[in-house]
Amino acid sequence: MNIIETRVRGFIADIQHPKQKKKININDLEFQLRRLLDNYFEMDGYSHFYAAVQNLQEEGILIPIQNNQYNGRTPGLPLYYWVNLKVREAKWDRLEMMKLSDVFDFSFYERHPEWQTEEEWTRIRNVYMFLQSSQERAIVSLEERSLELFGHEKFLMDVDRFPEGKGFLSRIGVSEEQLKIVKYGEPFVFWMKQGKEIKDIQRVLIVENLSFFHTSIQLLEDNQLDYEPQLIIYGEGAKIERSFSFFFRMFPPKPYLFYYAGDLDAAGYGILIRLMDKYKDCCIQPALKIYRKMMECLEQGNDQKGGQLQNLRYRDAFFGWFTEEEQALLQQLWEENKRIPQEVLTIETWRRWM
Repeated sequence: MNIIETRVRGFIADIQHPKQKKKININDLEFQLRRLLDNYFEMDGYSHFYAAVQNLQEEGILIPIQNNQYNGRTPGLPLYYWVNLKVREAKWDRLEMMKLSDVFDFSFYERHPEWQTEEEWTRIRNVYMFLQSSQERAIVSLEERSLELFGHEKFLMDVDRFPEGKGFLSRIGVSEEQLKIVKYGEPFVFWMKQGKEIKDIQRVLIVENLSFFHTSIQLLEDNQLDYEPQLIIYGEGAKIERSFSFFFRMFPPKPYLFYYAGDLDAAGYGILIRLMDKYKDCCIQPALKIYRKMMECLEQGNDQKGGQLQNLRYRDAFFGWFTEEEQALLQQLWEENKRIPQEVLTIETWRRWM
């Protein structure tokens, strides 16, 4: 290996990071070489530099960024490269790994020795010790078990603060069930019709937005709300997808009829269809009477919110509940990138249909 390749490899090794790729400008790298080597040009330094970069690229240490920018030399090189992650030497004792291999799958760590850190091994040992007595342990929340095993209740949840927590259980091949973890449904706000008791609940209306939740309460108490539900749940947008399971911790098991009413937009379609997909054993359906009232307020429609996922499967599944004429109107809204917010349904507009 010539001196130029040795120098290049040294520069790259200095800036390599075990968990984050680094971006370099290849001209800046060559400039550093020219400053260090007085005879760079006499020894045809660029040819050696080019060969060194090619070797590092073949080894996967440098990854060219293909953006049609080059270094202006012949032969040419991409102007920018990613410096790949530094591969650490395996640090774990192989005998200790074998002792734990009856519980854990270490194949990931064999392929990615950069994850063989002391912190990761401590986490694995903690899980191993737990599993030895797991039959005697009670089921607790994700946060409680995370605090016990990893020192912080958000370790398995907060990707920004604990990036190493993401995928930890899949890396070691252990499930949440094995750790006696349960994900509790989030409590939600609800209103029960006056004079009704929990045992009386049969029909439930879930509404996406807070304004219509309060409007629905007033309509319910005035006996003017479609479907005559005994219970109204404030879905709070997409939160209902996390909190819906809480319903079954509060109310006795029996066949309920759930109606859902949200915005007439891509996000609203997605919330409903995902609920129906996830809880197939429940009778969940769109509150068509309420949606049809919203469609009569077309003039109050506005532009779709930025960043909404335009999922065609959710759209088509939602549209399928309506007549051909209604589907044509919904399709027109979709193509014009328009939406009808649930807030068009006020006490005043509701009186149109009384």
